[in-house]
Amino acid sequence: MADVLDQEEIDSLLSDLDSGDVDVDEMKAGDEDEIKEYDFRRPDKLSKEQMRTLHMIHENMMRLLTTTLSTRLRTVVDFEVASIEQLSYDEFTRSLPEPTIIGINELEPFSGQFLLEINPDIGFAIIDRLFGGFGEPLDRGRSFTDIEETVLKKVINWFLSTMPEAWENIIRVTPRLKELESNPQFTQIVPSNDMTIIITFSARIGESEGLINICLPYIMLEPIVPQLSAQQWFASSREEQTAQHLENLKTRVRKAPLELQVELGSTELTVSDLLYLQEGDVVRLDKLTDEMADIRIGRNIKYRGVMGNRHNHKAVKIMEVVEQEEEGGLENE
Repeated sequence: MADVLDQEEIDSLLSDLDSGDVDVDEMKAGDEDEIKEYDFRRPDKLSKEQMRTLHMIHENMMRLLTTTLSTRLRTVVDFEVASIEQLSYDEFTRSLPEPTIIGINELEPFSGQFLLEINPDIGFAIIDRLFGGFGEPLDRGRSFTDIEETVLKKVINWFLSTMPEAWENIIRVTPRLKELESNPQFTQIVPSNDMTIIITFSARIGESEGLINICLPYIMLEPIVPQLSAQQWFASSREEQTAQHLENLKTRVRKAPLELQVELGSTELTVSDLLYLQEGDVVRLDKLTDEMADIRIGRNIKYRGVMGNRHNHKAVKIMEVVEQEEEGGLENE
C-alpha cells in the first residue's frame, strides 16, 4: 500500500506546483507508466511463476502423450502447448464448438472435476485411424455414435494416463474419466463466474490438425497453489534418484510386456519341397520329442523348457536358464 502524505508534505507539494518546480504533465506521464489494467470480473488467481510451472507440467504431459499416441495410432502425432489462460468458466464454455468431445473427469486427491475437450477434427481423426483409415476428420460436425463413444472413452483414458507422470514433481494424482458429453452447456462443473485455468494444446494427427483444451477450475487447484513454483519443480526433479523413485522405475519395467518365442526345432527344405507341401505332410525337425525347446526373447535364447498342456492350452515349462556366456555363443553362431 502506498505511503499516506502528512500535511507538511502536502503543503510542500502544492508550493512546488505553484512555483513551477514540479511539472504536472511529467507526473501524469509517470503515473500512466505504472497503471495496470485490472478486470474485477476476471481476477487473475495465479502468478506468472505459477503459470510457468503449469506450462512445464503440461509440456511434459504432451511429450508423453506424443509417444503414447504415436505407438497406438502408428502415424505421425505431434502435440504442443499453445497457450495457458485464466478465464471464467462461462467464457470457456461459450468458446467451444457444438457438438464437441468433452470428458468430465476427476483428479484425486483434488475435490471437484475438470474437463478435457478434444476438437471433433482431432477426435474423429483418431477414430478413423483406429478403425483402419488414414486419420481423416469428418466433412461435417455431428455427435458421436454409441460405438464411437466407447472408443473415445478409451482415447481419453490414454490422455489421462500421462497425467500422473507429468504431475509427479508437484503431487501424485490419479485421474479418472467420469462421463463423456458432446454439448458444452451440459457440463456445468463450477459456477459460471468461477475462474478456471485453460491449457490449450495444438494437435496434429496425420494430416488433421485441431485444438485440445484442459479446463482446471481454480478452486480445485487452490490447495496446492503454493507448490506451483519453479523452485518446487526443480527441487523435486533433483530428488528423482531416491530409493523410492528407483523402485517405481523397477515396477514399471517389470510391467513392460515382452514377447517370448518357443522354438521346437528347425529343419532345411528346398524350394521344391516347400511348394509341394500339403495338409497332412510331416516335416522332420532336428530335435527329438524329449529334448527341451529353446525359448527366445528377441534373437537371444534365454531359457529352455518342455512342451505340454495347461487348462486346455498349449504351454511350456521353463526347466533351465541359459547362462550369459552360452547365450553370447549362440547369438554369434
